[in-house]
Amino acid sequence: MELRFFEIYRSSEYLLLLFKGAGTSLILTVLAGLLGFIFAVLLSFSNYFKIPILSQFSTCFVEFTRNTPLIVQLFFFAFGLPILLGYQWPFWAHALLALTLNFSAYFAEILRAGFQNVGKDQKEAAKSLGIKPIIAFLKVIFPQGVSKVYPSLNSQFIFLFLTTGIISEIGVVDLTQAGVFIDSRTFRSFEVFITLTIIYIALSVFLKTCMSALNRVLFRWQDM
Repeated sequence: MELRFFEIYRSSEYLLLLFKGAGTSLILTVLAGLLGFIFAVLLSFSNYFKIPILSQFSTCFVEFTRNTPLIVQLFFFAFGLPILLGYQWPFWAHALLALTLNFSAYFAEILRAGFQNVGKDQKEAAKSLGIKPIIAFLKVIFPQGVSKVYPSLNSQFIFLFLTTGIISEIGVVDLTQAGVFIDSRTFRSFEVFITLTIIYIALSVFLKTCMSALNRVLFRWQDM
């Protein structure tokens, strides 16, 4: 078998397509991760304080999202919801919405475990000092809970990034879609998907490095 990677890198069109696809995958992942984390905090907050209706909604949302395939959620937001509500967004916006909600469900479950693992002595100490529950949550429970589960959040974020190739199914020109396009033109499937694998690994290492650096910045107090 003759490997002909040059059929990919000799074309500026293919290289540009891979670059743009990688950028799209990376940007959508980071945005979905940030928005998903914010929504996950709200879900975890309602569960932690057992806020009526909101806590039940949070539990149902997390269980439903974590027990349905991402591809089904993606198709619903891209094709089903626009028909029901009579709107139409660009496909990348549908993908961002689906990824954000999917990320948030997994992050919320991880955060819930983190908040539960904060020692009771911390909560009792805050209460004995007369600190209001919400302030105690923000100043005591939240930072300690997040620091405990940060490695799990990091791993889940990387794993979810590696599943984002599925957004190519609705026409988003991400890294996977770029590879499929190049494959359809060159008929060099092995070389194309080896190239995609290398790029995904490189992006995963890049994201992991950034998350590790963020960990050192956010939780410096752990080493004091």
